[in-house]
Amino acid sequence: MTAALPHPDHPDGLTPAWLTAALRDSGRLEAGTAVTAVEVTSVGTGQMSDSLRLRLSYDRDTGAPASLIAKLPSTDGATRATALALGSYENEVRFYQELAPRLPVRTPVVHLAWIDPATASFVLLLEDLAPARAGDQLAGCSPAEAAVALRELVNLHAPRWDDSTLADLPWLHRDPEAGRQFLLMLLPGCWDGFRDRYRDDLGPEVHEAGDALFAHLEAYLLADTAPWTVAHGDYRLDNLLFDPDPDRPGVTVVDWQTVTHGPGLSDVAYLLGAGLDPAVRPTVEEGLVRDYHAGLLGAGVAGYDWDRCWADYRRGTWAGLVMAVAASMLVERTDRGDLMFLTMAARHSRHALDLEAAAVIGT
Repeated sequence: MTAALPHPDHPDGLTPAWLTAALRDSGRLEAGTAVTAVEVTSVGTGQMSDSLRLRLSYDRDTGAPASLIAKLPSTDGATRATALALGSYENEVRFYQELAPRLPVRTPVVHLAWIDPATASFVLLLEDLAPARAGDQLAGCSPAEAAVALRELVNLHAPRWDDSTLADLPWLHRDPEAGRQFLLMLLPGCWDGFRDRYRDDLGPEVHEAGDALFAHLEAYLLADTAPWTVAHGDYRLDNLLFDPDPDRPGVTVVDWQTVTHGPGLSDVAYLLGAGLDPAVRPTVEEGLVRDYHAGLLGAGVAGYDWDRCWADYRRGTWAGLVMAVAASMLVERTDRGDLMFLTMAARHSRHALDLEAAAVIGT
């Protein structure tokens, strides 16, 4: 297929002929059967790439998928340039190619994963998990839903916890020192832009937390945060698909563009800080983090005691504020995006202040 047809770089390229070749190449479509029509609709709330649901018609009865999810580069030029600079598209494709098959974390079945890292051209064809329910970052979640999401996070973190061979994956590990220096240059400007853009909507907690973080940004970024593992980097409700059957609660994790070799507790703090009602979170978070910690130990993680886990969790509260500030300045602006970034900034700031996380910012 790859020699006969170019990979699409735009939704217009998802033609019946291309999909026929792609599904045959992946073994999902038998020879002699063809896609005859495709209906394309947008799905999801992501802003870094375009996600589409493809409803397929065939020329005969087949066991091939009736629908797929396709991911393609953003049609917004600035967003695509950001993704190229950060390696975001390559992260996701390589994760599905190299890590997902050997991790117990639940992810969609991959029908096709291709990328040209030099140009940020890529295409993913993934299992359509409808009627699974996507989480809603703005609405938040219940403590029970957070517990389900944390149990799945153990399946991501525990198998490769403190695994030094992850540093051999250049797309995952990249150059940590260069990455830190890049962020030291990038983030202060993003913080200035964030405060200027949203000046009329930021509460005092965002200013207090942001000033504490950015006054000690170098200490935060240069701290030793080992042990590291495979971290999602954007583990929030919009990127979790909850099973529709309440008798078998679980989640499938999507959107791996920020996957990295880093501290797992940042994922934990990011989920709880943004997902839980700030009035409820302080009453349940320690129990939830203790359950996550017990899950790590039960999965074989050794030498990671509770005090270290809790300190890493407190430090991880800053990850969400960093994401809200940076992402809002780097992706295509939308009304929902503005509301989401403001909500994230407020909740993550409150979280860091509640846990007095400035005290652990450089440890």
